[in-house]
Amino acid sequence: MQIVYSADHARQHGRGELTDGRLMPVVEKPARAEMVLKRAQEVGLGDIMPPRDFGREALVRIHRPDYLAFLEGAWAEWEAERGGETDCLPLIWPVRNLRAVCPTHIDGKVSYYALDAGTPITPGTWTAARASANVAMTAADLVADGTRAAFALGRPPGHHATADQLGGYCFLNNAALAAQRLLDRGAERVAVLDVDYHHGNGTQAIFEDRADVLFCSLHADPKQEFPYFLGHADETGTGAGEGYTVNAPLPWGTTAEAWMAALERLCQRIESYAPDALVVSLGVDTYKGDPISRFALDTSDFPPIGARLAKLALPTTFVMEGGYAVEEIGVNAVGVLQGFEGG
Repeated sequence: MQIVYSADHARQHGRGELTDGRLMPVVEKPARAEMVLKRAQEVGLGDIMPPRDFGREALVRIHRPDYLAFLEGAWAEWEAERGGETDCLPLIWPVRNLRAVCPTHIDGKVSYYALDAGTPITPGTWTAARASANVAMTAADLVADGTRAAFALGRPPGHHATADQLGGYCFLNNAALAAQRLLDRGAERVAVLDVDYHHGNGTQAIFEDRADVLFCSLHADPKQEFPYFLGHADETGTGAGEGYTVNAPLPWGTTAEAWMAALERLCQRIESYAPDALVVSLGVDTYKGDPISRFALDTSDFPPIGARLAKLALPTTFVMEGGYAVEEIGVNAVGVLQGFEGG
C-alpha cells in the first residue's frame, strides 16, 4: 500500500488544551504520526512518498476563503497581541442569543472560527494543516490514477473541521478534501466512512446537502460524547442530500462484536449506494486503552475492520484521524491496513 507522509506534521505541537476544567497537555501530538510511520516501516506496509502541493485553489473546494485567510494569519495576529508565549485559544463563542458576526480582534476571531478550546493554534499550525491536507489529496490522486488503496498518514486530523470552523484538533478537513479530489478527478459518487470514536461532524456538515457523497459514521453517542451537538441517528441529510447521511451512534462500553455489527450495516449501505471510490476516516481511538475514549476494541479487533472494508472492492483512500494511545496507535492503525491488504 502506498503511504503518503510529510514530516511537516510536527510543526503542530500545542502546549495546552482546555479539558476537564483545566489546561492540560495536548493529546494530539507529533508522536502519534511517528509511531504509525514506525510500525508501517517495521512491517513493510508499502513505499513512502511525500505529498505534492495542491495550492489554495484545492482547499477552497471545501473551505471558505475567509476561514483559510484566518488560519494563515491567526498566529501572527495572536503573537502581535499576546507575545506568542501561549497557544492561541478562543475566549467566547457566538452561541444562542449572540450574533455570529466575525470580530476584528484576534480574541473574537478565534472564538468565531473555533468549535472548542481544545484545538490550539501554534506557530506551525498553518504549515502542518496544509501539509496534512496535501497528504490526503495526494493519496486520493494515487487512487484516482489506479492504485487500489493509499494511506494518507497526516496530522493534524481533519474530520471535525467544517467549511469554516476548527475544532477537535482539526483545522482542514482532510477526508472531505480527498473525497472532493476524487470527484474532481472523475468519480461520480464517493462514499466517506468514518470509523473514528468521535463523530465526524465536520465531514457531515460539509456534505449533508449533497447526493454525490454518502457520509456514514459509527461513533460514540453524542448524547454522551464529543462533539455532542451532531451525529444523532435521525440526521439523514438535507435538501438534495436527504438520505445520504447515515449515523450509527453507539453507547459507552461498546464491544467489538457490537461495533462490527454496526460496521456491517454501514458497509451494506455503501454497497447499495454503489460509489466509484471510498474514503475512510481512519480513527483508532475505539481502542480500549485510549485515554479520551470509552469503547472496548482490542488490538486484535482492528485487522478484521480492514478485511471487511476490502470486501467492498472499492478504490480506497485511508485518511488518518484519531487515536491517542500513543504506544498502541501504530499497531492498531497499521493493523487495519494489513487486514485490508490481506482481505
